[in-house]
Amino acid sequence: MRTLYTAAQIADRVQELGHELAQVYAGRPLTLVGVLHGSVVLVADLIRAMPIPHQIAFVRASSYRGEATTGSSLETSLEGLPDLAGRDVLLIDDIFDTGRTLAALAKSIHAHGPTSLRTAVLLWKVDRREVAATPDFYGFKIPDEFVVGYGLDYNGNYRNLPEIAVMEPEDL
Repeated sequence: MRTLYTAAQIADRVQELGHELAQVYAGRPLTLVGVLHGSVVLVADLIRAMPIPHQIAFVRASSYRGEATTGSSLETSLEGLPDLAGRDVLLIDDIFDTGRTLAALAKSIHAHGPTSLRTAVLLWKVDRREVAATPDFYGFKIPDEFVVGYGLDYNGNYRNLPEIAVMEPEDL
């Protein structure tokens, strides 16, 4: 594997993103909704970087199963969402690849009546977008390579890496 972003680079960018989000949402009722499982590390670091009151919740979405490096059919579950009516919602995912996951989740969450709904991702593969939507906030734009670490996985592994690494063909 080859390191694309170090732990220090990620920590610096997440701090910047947290301060930017705190300015945008200051004085507003905010709920952060993380997409399981990939966003867990980002959400944990981001909430500590946001010195404003907010609630958190999680939803499930999966289109990569097992050893797949390309997405298949999307499965989602919004069970357990709190009442979002009258609240600003920030939907957080680890990566914006084709955009299908965030677009589908945003549509479903919008039906819960939030005051506003925006999206944030750590990584954005600009060249892979298949939907009209783009993330409102992002950490890094990356090339079209399969990455792991900082919550992103391959077959359930490597989420624990503190850096973002590109998996080479021999790693798969």
